[in-house]
Amino acid sequence: MLVKDCFEGNDFPSCAMKSAIGGRRALTRDRHKTHFDGTGRNKVLDSDESWRGAGAMTGRKGFRVLIYSHDTFGLGHLRRCREIAHSMVEHHKEMSVLILSGSPIIGSFDFRARVDFVRVPGVIKLHNGEYTPLNLHIDIGETLAMRSSIIRHTADSFDPDLFLVDKEPLGLRGEVADTLHMLKARGAPIVLGLRDVMDEPGLLGPEWERKNAVPALVDLYDEIWVYGLPQICDPLAGIELPDVVRRKMVYTGYLERRVPSHPSHMPSRPRLPDPYLLVTPGGGGDGEGLIDWVLRAYERDREMPYPALVVLGPFMQQERQSEFMARAARLGDVEMITFDAHMESLFEGAIGVVAMGGYNTFCEILSFDKPSIIVPRTAPRLEQFIRASRAQDLGLVRALVDDSARDPNVMADAIRQLPRQKRPREVFLPGLLDGLRNVNRLVERHMWPRYMPQMALATRQA
Repeated sequence: MLVKDCFEGNDFPSCAMKSAIGGRRALTRDRHKTHFDGTGRNKVLDSDESWRGAGAMTGRKGFRVLIYSHDTFGLGHLRRCREIAHSMVEHHKEMSVLILSGSPIIGSFDFRARVDFVRVPGVIKLHNGEYTPLNLHIDIGETLAMRSSIIRHTADSFDPDLFLVDKEPLGLRGEVADTLHMLKARGAPIVLGLRDVMDEPGLLGPEWERKNAVPALVDLYDEIWVYGLPQICDPLAGIELPDVVRRKMVYTGYLERRVPSHPSHMPSRPRLPDPYLLVTPGGGGDGEGLIDWVLRAYERDREMPYPALVVLGPFMQQERQSEFMARAARLGDVEMITFDAHMESLFEGAIGVVAMGGYNTFCEILSFDKPSIIVPRTAPRLEQFIRASRAQDLGLVRALVDDSARDPNVMADAIRQLPRQKRPREVFLPGLLDGLRNVNRLVERHMWPRYMPQMALATRQA
């Protein structure tokens, strides 16, 4: 169900609750219990309404959101969770958000006031699918036990009013299971956040069966927020889901990105040409093919229409970074940097984009309305390929598949065609970039019972 369908009319919150929580009747929450009155007589919030200044909280200060970020590879999960957290505190001045993450570079990002993080020991996924500690020379079992303990104790102390879990219903190797049961017993609403595409249905189904994910969705989760649109993909297609789970799913739209108005620090950058082509493989851990293909195009065609700014990504192997930088140094129209925590400003200034097909990059392409060439990875997951293929079918981007031959003429021709390529905003898709606005509206439903007495009092006194 789309969020707009949930919020239209005057039956907030009953429609929202029926669609997002499968008909549960709970609306009045204290610290340890949840129940719903089911009257359905409260007014839907207009898009410009918020809960700012709604009054003092009862019992303790502020509404608390805990976010678990699944971080075993790349930047995607962390950047998505951070964007959601920032939007939440921007729209709700009485809210605090704490992010649990294992990302080794989380400290390289700046965070808004009332957003903070707890870093658990990092792990990485090997090519054979196994996990290993990122830095600690201890057994993976010990590392996971430490992570699980830190997660549970943080949740116990922070005592969130809402728990948002990113991607993995039970966390890495089930590390969030104890925390889910603890918070469920306290009555805290528990939400699973999913990107628009998870994987090929034939692979995702067996994976989730092995992880025992579906029973968790039935028994532990109140809502499932899909950060996308059904026109592009159903992330759980092909999985046999009971109706009660389907009724918990709400499509929010994609998460719009903006250039931060007052970043705490800006990185040192080379002088940027105007205009420039932005080339980004995201975190860079599997982006060597994209960078090699673009460099081949610039090496073959010495009259490319735009100079390129290449952001290699912090997880690209050092040897490959050095190799690519040496090749770029022999060209006069390619600049390279390793990492930039403020990619939004680079997207804003680019005339076009060549990128892999990760979720955050796709959101930035849509948000800044850039004609783009997507070269999706096809292993170990087909997530990027599925997203790029559907987006190309809708006219949002152009997709090229890396066939390992990497014909430089193919890439050069695609770059030359960028000015004549349709921009994303020329494609009409209602609600395409409403994700953050709708996430905040969904959160406000859980704030409603905490604020109802103050709102009623304010109304009587007005």
